Amino acid sequence: MRGIIVFLFLCVWLPYGTGIFRGVNPTDPLPNGADWPNYGGNPAGNRFSPLTQINAQNIARLQPAWTFDTGENKDPEKGMDIQCQPIVVDGVLYGTTPRHKLFAVDAATGKQLWRFDPLADSNKQPRFHPLRGVTYWADGADKRILYSSGSSLYAVNAVTGELIRSFGTNGEVDLHQGLGDSKTIGHETANLSIRNTTPGVIYRDLLIVGSSMSEGGDAPPGNLRAFNVRTGKLAWVFHTIPLPGEYGYETWGKDSYRKLGGANCWAGMVVDEKRGIVYAGTGSPSVDFYGGDRPGKNLFANCVLALNAQTGKHIWHFQTVHHDLWDRDLPCPPNLITVTHNGHRVEAVAQATKDGYVFVFDRDTGKPLFPVNEVRVSTSPALPGEKPWPTQPVPTKPAPFCLQQLSEATITDRTPEARAYVLERFRNSQKGNNFILPNETGSLVFGMGGGAEWGGTAADPNGIFYVNSNNMLWWLKMRPSQAKPDGIALTRGASLFNTNCSACHAIGGKESVSTKGQQTYPDLTNVGKRLDRAQINALLASGRGRMPSFSHITREDRDAIVDFLLNSEKQPVVAKASADDIHKVDPITKTPDKAEFPYVSPYLNNGNTQFRDQDGYPALKSPWGTLNAIDLNTGEFKWQVPLGEYPELVAKGVTQTGTENHGGPVVTAGGLLFIAATYDQKLRAFDTKTGKTVWEYKLPAGGFATPITYMVNGRQYVVIAAGGTRYGLKPGGSYVAFALPETRNR
Repeated sequence: MRGIIVFLFLCVWLPYGTGIFRGVNPTDPLPNGADWPNYGGNPAGNRFSPLTQINAQNIARLQPAWTFDTGENKDPEKGMDIQCQPIVVDGVLYGTTPRHKLFAVDAATGKQLWRFDPLADSNKQPRFHPLRGVTYWADGADKRILYSSGSSLYAVNAVTGELIRSFGTNGEVDLHQGLGDSKTIGHETANLSIRNTTPGVIYRDLLIVGSSMSEGGDAPPGNLRAFNVRTGKLAWVFHTIPLPGEYGYETWGKDSYRKLGGANCWAGMVVDEKRGIVYAGTGSPSVDFYGGDRPGKNLFANCVLALNAQTGKHIWHFQTVHHDLWDRDLPCPPNLITVTHNGHRVEAVAQATKDGYVFVFDRDTGKPLFPVNEVRVSTSPALPGEKPWPTQPVPTKPAPFCLQQLSEATITDRTPEARAYVLERFRNSQKGNNFILPNETGSLVFGMGGGAEWGGTAADPNGIFYVNSNNMLWWLKMRPSQAKPDGIALTRGASLFNTNCSACHAIGGKESVSTKGQQTYPDLTNVGKRLDRAQINALLASGRGRMPSFSHITREDRDAIVDFLLNSEKQPVVAKASADDIHKVDPITKTPDKAEFPYVSPYLNNGNTQFRDQDGYPALKSPWGTLNAIDLNTGEFKWQVPLGEYPELVAKGVTQTGTENHGGPVVTAGGLLFIAATYDQKLRAFDTKTGKTVWEYKLPAGGFATPITYMVNGRQYVVIAAGGTRYGLKPGGSYVAFALPETRNR
C-alpha cells in the first residue's frame, strides 16, 4: 500500500520539478493538465502544461490528428489573420474564425458542435480585427463563453452556442462603457473606435478587460474595467489616465486627460486568485512619437499594474518607459512565476518588453528582484514643444534578449550590395541606442515591432522563462501635421488621411523600402492598382488585420480619404470644419491650456515603416528572430537560438537566419517547447534543455497564433490556428491538431 501511495504522489508532483513539496497555488497550471481553460493556459498566463505523453524521446512520431476548416479566408484579398489561442474545457475546444464567428468543436476529433455569428441577427457592419482568444466561466450548469467583436462583448451559452439574453442588452454589452463622457473628460467616447484584441480574465463573477484603440488624436482613454459575468453590468473602472485629484494626475499636463487617450492594456492580463490581484501591462499614451501636450512621466501608461481584482483599486505599479515617445507598449501579458531568489522562494511577476528587457517583481510589493537603474538618456534635439524625460529604467538582469545599439558592426553583410544600400541610409540618419528622439531628419530605431510581441511568454515551475524575439530595424521620420506629405496638395482627404491613417501607413513613395510583401503596414501610394473604390470603402468600414474599423467616422469623411488615395480629389481645404465635425482640419493654433478633442498633434510620423535592404531582407545582420530561455532564478540565459528561416536562402546554403516572428510559445513537462510564428510557416518543437529543434511541420498557412496542448480520452494533443496572412503569405482558415499515433498499449 505504501508503494502505491508513493507512486501516485510522484505521478502527480514530479512534473513540477524542484517544487515537489510545494502546495498547489491557485495560479499554478491545473495538476492533471487535461484542459487548457484560459488564454495562456491558466490564470497566471504561464503557457505551461504538466503533460508528458508527448516528450523529447517520442516527438519524432508526432503527426497530424485532425483539422478543422472554418470555411473562411478563401479569398486572398479578404484574408484575415487567425491569431486565436483556443481554449479547451471538458473535451470541447472553443475558438474563433477569421471573421469573428465563435465555434465549439470536439477536441478529440475537430467535429463542429455549434457556431455563433455575432452579426446574424443585426444590421451592423462586419468588424474585422485580431481576436486572440475567448474566456470561459461556469457556475454549475450555467456555462458561458465571453468574447468580443468590435465594440461588443457577448455572453454565449457554452453548451448550445446561443446568446444568453439576460446578459447586458439581449446578450450584448457595449465596451464603450466606463471610458468617460463630457462630464468626466470633456467629450463623448460612445462613437470612438475601440475593440478587444485579447480576451479578458475572470475573477469570481467579474470579467476584467482592457482594450485596443486608435493611437492617434481620436483615441479614447484606455481604462481597465470589470463587468459582472452574470448581468453584464459595469462593476469598476480604473483610470489609466488619472482624472483631477487622482493619484498620478500630476504626472501629466493640466488638461492632458481631456485631450489624449491610450495608456491601454491591449495585450492581456493575468490574475493571482489567491491574492485577489489582477496584473496588467499598459501601452503608450496618444499620440505615438509626440508628447508635447502631455509633459511628465505619464502614469499609468507603459506600466505593469497590480490592481485589487474585486474593486479595481491601485496596489502598485512600475513604469517601464517614462513619457513614451517610441510606441513602447507592453506587448504581452505579464507572467506569474515562482523563483528562488537569494535563497528564498519568491512568487513573482515577469514582464517582457518590446525593447528586449525582462522586468521581474515581487507580486505583493512590486519591488524588482534584480536592481533597475535609471539611465540618463538624451533630451535633445527634441521637436518643438516636446519635453523628453531625462532617464529611463533599465534592469541589470537579465541581459536584453534583442539588439540595443545600432552601429556599422550590426548592419547587414548578406551581400556587398545589400550592405552598401543600408549603409547609405545609416550614414544619413539619426541612430544609436533605443532612445533616439523622434525628429524631422529621420532615425533608425529598434523596438517598434518587438523585442517581445503579443504571442506572450512561457514559464515552467522551475523559474525558466521562454520568450521569442525580433531584431528588426524601423525608419521613423516626423513632419509637421499641416505640411504637404511628399509634395501632395493638402486637400480635405489628405488632411483626413493625416489624422486617421498616416500614423501607420506611409504614402508618397519617397520613404518606401522593398519588403518582400512583409511590411506590417503597407504603403498605400499605389493602392488603387490593388483595390477599387468599393473595396477600399469596405475596408475602412470593417477593418482588417491590425487595421481597425473606421465606421465611427462619417461616410463623407471615408469617401474623402478614398478620393485622396485614388488621386481623384478636386477641392483643397479652404473652409473651417463644422462645429460637429470631429475631424477638424484647421491650422493648429491651440494654446497649451485649451482643451480640444480630437487632439491634433503638430507632428506626424511617416508611417510604421520597417527598414530592409533592396531585396526585402532585414537591414541587420542575422539572427533576425530568436527564441530565448532565461533562468529567472539567476537572471542568466540558458540558451538563445535563431527562430525561423527563409526557404529561398536555405536553398542557397544560408541557414539559421531567424525571421520576424509573431505568435508565442507553449512549454510542457515533457521537455518540449512548441512555437510557430515564423515566415516559413512551420510549427516547431524545441528541446527545453538545449534549444535544439527536435521536430517541425509545414502548416497549411502561417501559424501566427500561440499553440495549446491538452488531453482527451488519454491522448495528448497540440493544436494551433493556421490562418496567417502576414509577410505576404497566402491566407488560411483552419485549426490543426497533432498527436502521437494511437496504440492499444499507450
